[in-house]
Amino acid sequence: MSLATRTVAEPAAVHEDDPRRRAWAAVFALARFEARDLLRYIPVLVTLVLYVGYTAWTLFDSKEGMDAFPALQNTDRDTQSGPLFLGIALFVCVNRCTLRSRRRGTDRQFDVLVMEPWRRTVAHVLSVVPFAAVTALVVLGEFTRQALRPGAVGHGSLAELAVGPLYVLLCGALGVLLARLVPSTFAAPGGIVALFVADVFLSAGTSDAEWTRWLSPIVVETSNNTVLPSDLVGRPAAWHALYLTGLILLPALCAVLASGGRALSLKAATAGALALTLAGAVGQSGGVSPELSAAREQVSVSPQRDQRCVKQGTSTYCAFPEWTGRAGTWAGVVDRVQSLAGGTTARQPLLVRQRVEARYGLSGDGAIEPFTTPHQVTVGTRWGGNRVPEFAVAVAYVLVAGDESKGGELCDGRVVTTMWLALGGVSHPMTDLANVRLDDSVTGSAYVLAPTSGLSMTAEQTDVVRELLQRPRGEVTASVKRHWTELTASGVSTAQVARVLGTEVPKGAKDCADDE
Repeated sequence: MSLATRTVAEPAAVHEDDPRRRAWAAVFALARFEARDLLRYIPVLVTLVLYVGYTAWTLFDSKEGMDAFPALQNTDRDTQSGPLFLGIALFVCVNRCTLRSRRRGTDRQFDVLVMEPWRRTVAHVLSVVPFAAVTALVVLGEFTRQALRPGAVGHGSLAELAVGPLYVLLCGALGVLLARLVPSTFAAPGGIVALFVADVFLSAGTSDAEWTRWLSPIVVETSNNTVLPSDLVGRPAAWHALYLTGLILLPALCAVLASGGRALSLKAATAGALALTLAGAVGQSGGVSPELSAAREQVSVSPQRDQRCVKQGTSTYCAFPEWTGRAGTWAGVVDRVQSLAGGTTARQPLLVRQRVEARYGLSGDGAIEPFTTPHQVTVGTRWGGNRVPEFAVAVAYVLVAGDESKGGELCDGRVVTTMWLALGGVSHPMTDLANVRLDDSVTGSAYVLAPTSGLSMTAEQTDVVRELLQRPRGEVTASVKRHWTELTASGVSTAQVARVLGTEVPKGAKDCADDE
């Protein structure tokens, strides 16, 4: 081929490609315009600003209590509820944008344009992508901030983090499809109500079966108090992300078909999206596997098989691999409690073992049976806030009574000694006293919480403990150490403990020693 021939032929090839390129460039340009136009709608703008603003505020907020010690296998799910209202706003407003030409009577003018109706539908679907991208950035920032906290443990799931952005895309695709199938501005609000009613009837008709639960875009757990090791979470997050991906593509492609798209590749892609959705739905409906159930059983019954132990001072701390870095924090509480004890108890080696009831999964808050072996203390998988004084109570009554199984039997004057050990060394003892009691009070009788079995405090015991906590710490500590044997003797009455420690003897004080 001569140079002249090549020179003539090459522009022809470029010219043949130009119309297709220009058509898709027009689609992307229209998508950018529609995305900017969505920001003019008050519901979208308000929900977006609130979502981004509130999340940014939480990123820089100084977390306290249990929030300062996040478990990343739970944190990834916490990112899914934020985009909820943004998705609903996009569903309504994208639907309205798609119907703009019909509302304004400009459909006939669009019919003479070069861009086909199905390409305009593609542009409306793509207009939601920037909002999904913003959601992804917010989710990533929220999770990263939690992961960088000094007290963070565990591992997050990329599939769980993807749910928020995928939910936003799904809402946009459904809004466009509804506009193409029911060209009415009243269809979107009715569609929201219809989806909610369908979800309620589906759950009621199947008795909240596991497979129906996962048909919802966002699947929440009935309890957020249970923290399991990452490999025991058992949520089919990857299958659910696949299901959502197919669920996004299916209405988007159906909307394009409804707008006049007739290409064979488009029909094949729609069939592929349907297959993808079905594959994800089947994969996520499998429930808990026998292997996972066996692993949860082992962790609940014999946690020592999966744990690593480290020694801090005279005591040993055994934890699941993700929590081994927290041994020093637990040791600080144990040392503080033991420093207030007397006799050989102040040097008594303890075995602190992390335990969790995993047999009921994330939805159950099953009680943990106390140890019957002497000098062993249970610590849970959650930490911070009320969990700290609760653990201190467990350490204290093991030091006083000998083992955890006897904690529930402490109803005599040893309750006062136990509570002093647990709270006497903290900066704000009265606050911790309220936090560790079931009714959050510092007066009257109450039940005291612990990782396993707690304590029952009478009103008179509460009065004695409150007076001890308000006195100089050194004075009470010296008195406790000096009379340790008497204060920890089985059957000692509350009145005797009050007299030994120099507090006002409560009138009518009753405990198990008095009832016998």
